[in-house]
This record gives sequence, structure tokens and C-alpha cells, in this order.
Amino acid sequence: MTPLGRRLVHRIARHGPITLADYMAEALTHPELGYYTTGDPFGAAGDFTTAPEISQMFGELLGLWCVDCWQRLGAPDPVLLVELGPGRGTLLADALRAAKLATGFLEAIQIHLVEASPLLRKQQRQALADHRPDWHDNLGEVPEGPLLVLANEFFDALPVHQYQRGPQGWCERLVVLGPDGESLAFGLAPPSPLAARLVPAALAEAPVGSLVEVSPACLSLATELGRRVARHGGAALVVDYGRARPEAGATLQAVRKHQPHGVLDSPGAADLTAHVDFAALAAAAQEAGAAVHGPLAQGRFLETLGIEARAQALIAGASQEQAQDIRAARNRLTDGQAMGELFKAMAIAAPALGTPAGFP
Repeated sequence: MTPLGRRLVHRIARHGPITLADYMAEALTHPELGYYTTGDPFGAAGDFTTAPEISQMFGELLGLWCVDCWQRLGAPDPVLLVELGPGRGTLLADALRAAKLATGFLEAIQIHLVEASPLLRKQQRQALADHRPDWHDNLGEVPEGPLLVLANEFFDALPVHQYQRGPQGWCERLVVLGPDGESLAFGLAPPSPLAARLVPAALAEAPVGSLVEVSPACLSLATELGRRVARHGGAALVVDYGRARPEAGATLQAVRKHQPHGVLDSPGAADLTAHVDFAALAAAAQEAGAAVHGPLAQGRFLETLGIEARAQALIAGASQEQAQDIRAARNRLTDGQAMGELFKAMAIAAPALGTPAGFP
């Protein structure tokens, strides 16, 4: 049991079971023992690899996407360039390198990074030293104004609640003490009308035994993004893995050293993620006044933005070995058997912006 696990056992023993969302929040962002606040999870030496770490092409294309949106907005100066969960700063460094080709863009942007990890903030400071970013704990701290937002694999790490349908109704899934009193286990709260109201209407009549995931944190963030772009102008690009429509079934998973891991086995030492409900995000953003484009499969999105042309440009100046790596990275990002189908792109935009680049 990890140090955070022992704290959670003690807390549950004293105060009773906790929700799965509460468990996720503690495991990922506890200020002293949380997964994202105590280490660097990225790359071969970490627990997982994200698209910006696979190839510079990903960040470069997203940078040009931001430039296109900025020009559609009328090239406002200043404009807030915001990244949610910037990792090592790799995506934004690649994006800004490509975006410097657009006259006036780098001079107009004010960079704001939403990052919980002190360690990753240090790495971002090094990667983006020439651009003087500001850091924030949440989007609410970012100033108001026209904005461009990048959120790559951010929503999947926001806490989820799980509800299971029993013979007498919907019950929330909880984290309780195991039979030995010294480990963590799953349990169920009694059926309640509140649980039934929180289950999406499309899944309310799912068969007994069905499990549904709901993320109020995701919906709240989508609402805030929708409100901001509708009021001040701009666009937010969400790239993540998830579902285009509501489906029953548990997707919450833990990963450690690139391998599946028990969700409750190592709190604070393993990554926890759940598939994003893009339909729910879209509905929340639209209710806030924004237009929504997508979701669209990541492979199709990147191909429309021109990843093949960019790959060929890089290959033209590469060695044979480097060319093989470039092709492999392109395939990993776009192929349906890799990241191309499971990962999706969705834009939350000001209605006046029109259809952003990459979307039909």
C-alpha cells in the first residue's frame, strides 16, 4: 500500500466511504502525494506516452490550427493562448515554432498554462523560456478575453462518478475498506433518486447491472469554455480518447509503467483515466452559447490539417532511419488500429468563428 493509500484507509475508517470521484482527485492531485504532483509520468521512463511526445508534427499542426482560428477572429491583440495540462511543454513548444511563420501571432499571444504539478511547471518553464508564460491551478484563474485553448489528454484525467443499476434503482459506486480493514475495495451506496437523476437520460433504462460514468468536472469545464468563447470570442480544441455518444460500461483504468494496473492498488503511484463523453461535453458547451464542431476521429482531423505533407517535408531532409521513425509516428497518430480512431478531436468555438480548420 502506498503512503496515500494508507491515508485513505485511515480516512475511510474514521469518516466512512468516499466517492470514486473523490478517490480520483486525491490519487491524482493530492498536494503532497498525488500522482501528478510528485513525478513526471511521460515517456518511456514514465507510465504513458502522449501524442506530442510521439512526434513534433502533432504540436506543429495544432499551432497552425491556432493561427487559423486567430486570423478568423480578426487577429485580436492580445489573445490568450491557454493550454490545459501542458505536460513537459512539448506540445506548445512545437506549436509556437510552427506558428512563428504567421506575422504578428507571437507578438499578440499571452500564454497561460493550467498545471497542478510543481515538477512539470519547472519543465514547462525550461521548454517555453522564450515566451514568458503564466501558470494557474485552474481555468478560473485565467483572465477573461479572446482565447485559444488546447486540451490534449486533459479531460480524461478529470474525476468521474460511477453509478450501477440495481434491482431497486441506481446506486453510486463507492470506495470502501476491504475485508481486512487495511485495503481499499469497491462498494455500493443504497439506491437514491439523486443517483437516478445524474444518470444520462439515454442510459436511464439500461439493464440491471449496468454501470454508467458521469463527470461533473468535465461538464463544468466544458460549460466554462463555452461561456468564455461565446462571450469574448475564440476556440478550444479538445483532443482525447472517448466516446462520441453515451454508452454504459466502466472505462476507468489505471496504468503504471505502460501496463494495466488495479484502479485501487496504488493510489498516487499510477495514472487514472476514464473515456471522455464527448456528447455530454458538446451539450454543456452548447448550452453555454458556444458552437461545437466534431467530435472527429484524430486520424481524420490530422490528415485534414496536412500531416502527410508535413511528414513528407520532414522525410525529405532525413536519414533513412529517421524517415522510418517519421512514418511510424505518423501512422501511430493517424492509423485506426493505433490512436487514429479511439482518440477524437472536438472544437468549442464562438458561433461567429465558423467551422475551424480540420473539421467538416
